[in-house]
Amino acid sequence: MKWAKFVEIMRDLPVIDTEILLAGVSDPDPIKVQISRWEKTGRIIQLKRGIYLLAEPYRKVNINEPYLASILKKPSYVSLEKALEYHDLIPEAVPVWTSITTKRPGKFITKVGTFVYRHIKPSLFWGYESVVVDNQTAFIASPEKGLLDLFYINKIDVSLNYLEELRLQNVEKVNLGRLSEYARRFNKRKISHAVEIIKEYVISHKEEEKVL
Repeated sequence: MKWAKFVEIMRDLPVIDTEILLAGVSDPDPIKVQISRWEKTGRIIQLKRGIYLLAEPYRKVNINEPYLASILKKPSYVSLEKALEYHDLIPEAVPVWTSITTKRPGKFITKVGTFVYRHIKPSLFWGYESVVVDNQTAFIASPEKGLLDLFYINKIDVSLNYLEELRLQNVEKVNLGRLSEYARRFNKRKISHAVEIIKEYVISHKEEEKVL
């Protein structure tokens, strides 16, 4: 396949999936060789084995990192600090895209970002929502699940000081009823305690806003 023809086919797609590209091809080896050469010359960018992006001069579709995070390992959803950043619950930009998966943990370091995957048992794989940008569907934890995932996965002993250091903000976005419901589903004493601390934090910050 000529490069011009390849670009014509792929430029409107968010990623290049070689499994789909080679489906039905009687002899895929020549195409595999071309893809390897194009990757070495910088025309395409490898995210992981079998998944590529067209380099910036050739693609027409914007890169959507949450979408990439959701397809590099399935099933998965963006959570922890990156979900908190997405929901504007913390002020800092988080450089690493961290996701939750029921599969093995892992990491993909690519030219468009670093994607980390943390394992969770299947019974706790819930509390996320689908987000569609440029016809690309990603999965991101709700504010409540993002917080609880952070505490659970990182085994954090939550305190008011910790929440201040986290610089938790825009607390009105946290549904306290849903947070309590989610905590019950975790069925962990530390998570239930964390929710009580969050409630205290939210109430105190709302009172501060009233004073201001």
